Amino acid sequence: MSTHVGPAGHQFLSLHLLETLAAVLPVRDENGAPKSIVYGGVERHMITSQARRRAERVYSRDRANAQKGPLAGHTMGVRTREWALMTARALETRHGWPKEQALLTSRAVLQAIGLKFGDPAKTTVANRTKVLLFAPADAGDRIADHIQAEQAEIAAWAEQYIAQSETAAAAKKPKGRRQSAPQEDASTDPTDGAPETADAKLPKLPKATRNAVLTALAPRDAIDIALYGRFLAEIPDSPNVDGAIQSSHAFTVHEAEHTDDFYAAADDAKLARKSNALDFLDAADDSGAGMTGYQALISGTFYRHAVLDRRKLRHNLRAAGMSEPDAESAATAAEAEFVSSFVNAFPEAKKNSTASTGVLPALVLAFDGDRPFNYAAAFQKPIDEISDAGPAGELAVRRLLAHHDFVCRRRDDITAGRILTYDPAIHAVLQELGIKDVESVEELTA
Repeated sequence: MSTHVGPAGHQFLSLHLLETLAAVLPVRDENGAPKSIVYGGVERHMITSQARRRAERVYSRDRANAQKGPLAGHTMGVRTREWALMTARALETRHGWPKEQALLTSRAVLQAIGLKFGDPAKTTVANRTKVLLFAPADAGDRIADHIQAEQAEIAAWAEQYIAQSETAAAAKKPKGRRQSAPQEDASTDPTDGAPETADAKLPKLPKATRNAVLTALAPRDAIDIALYGRFLAEIPDSPNVDGAIQSSHAFTVHEAEHTDDFYAAADDAKLARKSNALDFLDAADDSGAGMTGYQALISGTFYRHAVLDRRKLRHNLRAAGMSEPDAESAATAAEAEFVSSFVNAFPEAKKNSTASTGVLPALVLAFDGDRPFNYAAAFQKPIDEISDAGPAGELAVRRLLAHHDFVCRRRDDITAGRILTYDPAIHAVLQELGIKDVESVEELTA
């Protein structure tokens, strides 16, 4: 395996970012309220790492698929419950299978390798797996191509498998008022849609087909799976991937309160009638808003952090079957794209009503080290714009850079770093401090 893992051999690339958001709602809890944490004795707004990581994955995948950015031409992954539907669609469009036969066969094949599906009585979930499966985007096509190539054998197997599955499932349903015995093993739950493939009554999937399906669903050369990882417990012999990226939750550097914004939505048809009313009684009937309600909005300066393990990334790519030169080339491209996505991607919740996805960071600090470095402690004491006499964004920049300088003077396993800003006021602060900043995202990777 290549020992080259970055500048001066440093294994980790650390990214730290400050951004100021006004009247947005990128993430919500189960009640529709903004997410928050208590840190340093006060409540802070929080944007979860899950929301940011998904935004980064989708940003990078869309760019790669559009032949843009460093990962143009590379394979990317899709995380979905609809692999049976995607495989069936490929059988139908690529190979001319009847729709119903394609769907039944695809579901049977995936169920036979260990994936559980929803209740067959509920059409919305019957053909969707119970868990999200992160696999290369072409997995459905590859499975469909194999089914077509072995059509005679798989069709005969599927007919027998589906018939016996339906018989076994019907036998397990309680009859009349009789209550079924308590289920000791979750795998025998009738809501799984069909008995487990371990059931001796069900015909086993032909070995060649099982291997072909597992290969199609394996991480292979999907770069975003190598970066973000995946966990799949339902198929023990399908490899899991420990991702190369660690991401923190973002939180405000100051105490925060959310705003309950009252809104009133107009009913166009109602207003048209009112404007054309011939007397005041008709107009009165059409008075008032069409709909009213409240939405919570948050504002503030957020700190967030992520780190890329260069060695882990190269290990994941080599484990997926890449040669060392190919893994090195892909890892270099993946690092550049990861930095771009960290800076540019943003969760899309409420994007049309808040224009949140247009936010640019006030500061990005990138540096290399032999271990991860998280600077959340720099903001344990919340910034107070009144007592600290200044805007939170500028004060946060000064505090973060001072914290990094302090750490650098005490450790030899860390580099000074590279800084990018899109805020002219912050650029002036950097000049005041004698710090030279870079002018593009590409320059953040040494």
